[in-house]
Amino acid sequence: MQIFKTKRFAHSAKRKRIADDSLSYAIERAERGDLDTDLGGGVIEQYVPRERSGVYIPPNFRRKRLGYQVLIAYRSGHRAVFLYGFALNKRAIIKDDELATLREIAAVWLKAGADRLEDAIEEGILREVKS
Repeated sequence: MQIFKTKRFAHSAKRKRIADDSLSYAIERAERGDLDTDLGGGVIEQYVPRERSGVYIPPNFRRKRLGYQVLIAYRSGHRAVFLYGFALNKRAIIKDDELATLREIAAVWLKAGADRLEDAIEEGILREVKS
């Protein structure tokens, strides 16, 4: 399973202190069939806990003020690309036009061949999630 994050998502995750381990765990859950929301078109939404002061907050502690929802281009057993994330206490829904755009982006990343992925990594467009 290949797991990536876009440059923009990586920057946001760093600012919000979302560790790669949390991202990997979200994909592990998805692979087990534990999806928070399947938005269709290759886009899923998963909860990712926030880290605070070096103390990891476990995923089963789902209080809205303590986590993020992340939107992921996802194909089981193949590839996941983290596209967008938001704090649960800041935003509750994704608008239809935003979702349509995310589905288009997801389709591109999920269909991309190995050469395109290598180029994207070299150009800094994608970063691999380290688990």
